[in-house]
Amino acid sequence: MDIHDDSVAAQSVKTSTVASDHERDPQLTSIASGFEKRTLFGSSVVRSASARIRQVSLELKRLTSFSKRVPPARFERTKSAATHALRGLKFISETDGNVGWPAVEKLFIKLTASTNGSLHRSLFGQCIGMNEDSKEFAGNLFDALARKRGIKGESINKAQLKEFWDQISDQSFDSRLRTFFDMVDKDADGRITEDEIREIISLSASANKLSNIQKQAKEFAALIMEELDPDNCGYIMMDTLEVLLLQTPNRSIKGGDGLNLSKKLSQQLKYPQENNPFRRWCQCTNYFLEDNWQRVWVIALWIGVMCGLFVYKYVQYRNKAAYEVMGHCVCMAKGAAETLKLNMALILLPVCRNTITYLRNKSRLGVVVPFDDNLNFHKIIAVGIAIGTGIHSISHLACDFPRLIHATSDKYELMEPFFGDQPSNYWHFVKSIEGVTGILMVILMGIAFTLAAPWFRRSTLKLPKTLKNLTGFNAFWYSHHLFIIVYILLILHGIYVYLIKEWYKKTTWMYLAVPLTLYACERSIRAFRSSIEPVTILKVAVYRGNVLSLHMSKPEGFQYKSGQYMFVNCAAVSPFEWHPFSLTSAPGDDYLSVHIRAVGDWTKQLRTRFSKVCEQGDPNGESGLVKADFLQEDSHTICPRVLIDGPYGAPAQEYKNYEVVLLVGLGIGATPMISIMKDIVNNNRAVEEEEMKALEKGSKTSAEAEGASVNEFHTRRAYFYWVTREQGSFDWFKGEMNEVAELDNRGVIELHTYCTCVYQEGDARSALITMLQSLNHAKNGVDIVSGTRVKSHFAKPDWRTVYERIARNHTHSRVGVFYCGPAALAKELRQLAADLSHKGSTKFDFHKENF
Repeated sequence: MDIHDDSVAAQSVKTSTVASDHERDPQLTSIASGFEKRTLFGSSVVRSASARIRQVSLELKRLTSFSKRVPPARFERTKSAATHALRGLKFISETDGNVGWPAVEKLFIKLTASTNGSLHRSLFGQCIGMNEDSKEFAGNLFDALARKRGIKGESINKAQLKEFWDQISDQSFDSRLRTFFDMVDKDADGRITEDEIREIISLSASANKLSNIQKQAKEFAALIMEELDPDNCGYIMMDTLEVLLLQTPNRSIKGGDGLNLSKKLSQQLKYPQENNPFRRWCQCTNYFLEDNWQRVWVIALWIGVMCGLFVYKYVQYRNKAAYEVMGHCVCMAKGAAETLKLNMALILLPVCRNTITYLRNKSRLGVVVPFDDNLNFHKIIAVGIAIGTGIHSISHLACDFPRLIHATSDKYELMEPFFGDQPSNYWHFVKSIEGVTGILMVILMGIAFTLAAPWFRRSTLKLPKTLKNLTGFNAFWYSHHLFIIVYILLILHGIYVYLIKEWYKKTTWMYLAVPLTLYACERSIRAFRSSIEPVTILKVAVYRGNVLSLHMSKPEGFQYKSGQYMFVNCAAVSPFEWHPFSLTSAPGDDYLSVHIRAVGDWTKQLRTRFSKVCEQGDPNGESGLVKADFLQEDSHTICPRVLIDGPYGAPAQEYKNYEVVLLVGLGIGATPMISIMKDIVNNNRAVEEEEMKALEKGSKTSAEAEGASVNEFHTRRAYFYWVTREQGSFDWFKGEMNEVAELDNRGVIELHTYCTCVYQEGDARSALITMLQSLNHAKNGVDIVSGTRVKSHFAKPDWRTVYERIARNHTHSRVGVFYCGPAALAKELRQLAADLSHKGSTKFDFHKENF
């Protein structure tokens, strides 16, 4: 090994295979344990099958060899290199909090205040910091510790709790292993039977909310006994359990991975920071402009035009007679009114989806115009409208009108051509057409703006039930359509505007003519296109987690790109509402599919409607699938009529512009990524076929054939990360994930799935789950958590590590990061993309789905 100040280069590192832990090289064992096996599916079924046979063979040899050998002499594991990989077997995770005896002691005093210092078994988990989900696991831990000390009953005192805590928090692996063994060995005979293994598997699955594994506990217990009890003794000993927990299968360093070790150890280095405040500010400004130059020039242009219009009108009225009566107030009101005309015209453009999709697909404007931010720009313009409305209204109501009412006869004489006889009160202005239209517009826009706020649109505020019914997406959707009335009132307000008599100077209609026409055409095209023919439902599936999957016929001429979305309408739920959903089918498929999670009023009702269809088609309620021909032939099965409109452009469709892409989906946010992965697989298959044809004709060499295909499809490497909270969520895309894993012959896509409900690897509550996962995947090629060929990870990903690994693997490249999910993680991913782009040769472009 070459060890330097900031890196370590490993040369020719191999895993030790000797039987005794004493004979292992601690350094090599520590290094080997830091790497995980990468699974790539072969280009043929034969190669895939042979690789799995070798994997199972090695796994069986390793396990049986350890199970048959004589247990080695015990020694302190904390001094062993194995601790690096197994620092693990912890009973208190980092997320449990309340670690440390002082905190435990404080909780003990609080919990036993009414029991004279006696802590009941049911409160043990809470006292030591375990969360509510681990209550059953904590109870079994309590039983094991009490049984070891001969404590009878279900309560302990403070001194006994201190003994328990000392053992739980003991850093030595031997102590932790002994505690875990005692938990499994219920009858304390020094042997673990199949029933005891089944019980601890069920317990671990319950603590990790893995209901599927809990149901299959008996099957998995038999698998363990089959592997670790080859002589059919009916039990396993503690040293065998030690092997089970210590050995992580197929972790080794092969040739060339020494460089990866150097990089992995070097990643902890901190980048130098600029000490000079001014230079640091300049650097941050430069980075900001580099990352956001498209947004900056659009916003700068918009603000510049608004300022120009405001100043133009202000100066214009500064030189008119009205200024003599109303002063600066009339200038402010007219300046704000001019910006309002512009913004009321502009706010329609970002929601002209057909136009944006056309420009995104058919032009190069996307290079300079941030089409991905169309809805954000829509919101910014709305803020501009709110500010302009406030200035315009306050200037008139609080300044102009009072000055007109209290003006002297001489001064008011200048205003008689515009206002007639001098008014004596506010009612004169309020009852006029200008006043009525203005007040109504303010009220309607106030309603629409309020219900569009995230707190009301997502119903996150705690409100009384009567008010709660007035919020939510439906309220947002219907209130937003008040804009039809607002624009009619705005045109009338502009016709009867104060202080202007000549028609050609009344410019409101001029601002609105083109945007209103364009938007009207958009809605007409949408209504015409969606009503031509309803789609035919081919398949329906209702999954756990309130997710509905719809497979429908593909209308003739319906062409789309992976990552795009379409609107769905179901008249049985609401004849007027259209909701956007990402397409999970690939452009090459002969059907369209969407996955819809029921989180709002409309989606919940849609799920209920189709759940009834599933019950009619499948009386036993087992499959949850209904086919189109069955629906059409069976008169008892009625499928709701569904209309679609689209496709529409989305940020994710730009993935083809990158050779390397990072796809991140949280929960149902994986939908556009599934379509992208299927499209990548289909395109690579097409590339392979083209290369084979070219080679067969002999017209091109292999390199030339590959180069020709590269011009059509750029993506050469994809990393997919799907993070979900529940095991049942993996059922949503099980078929698609297996399909991608099976057909990705070139190993272009690297698949990663994370289940955050499972405790991180090394936690005692997930130790057996981790082992079972390795055994079952080695033997059957199926992950026990996801049910797919993709091996799942536990807890949340370390996103910085993910970015850094991609940056190391693809230096001097531009990586497209596409994310769909909650906004909280988007901020972290965007910041990481910016940080690593600034400090390395790899550039990350972050894109988030916004519809």
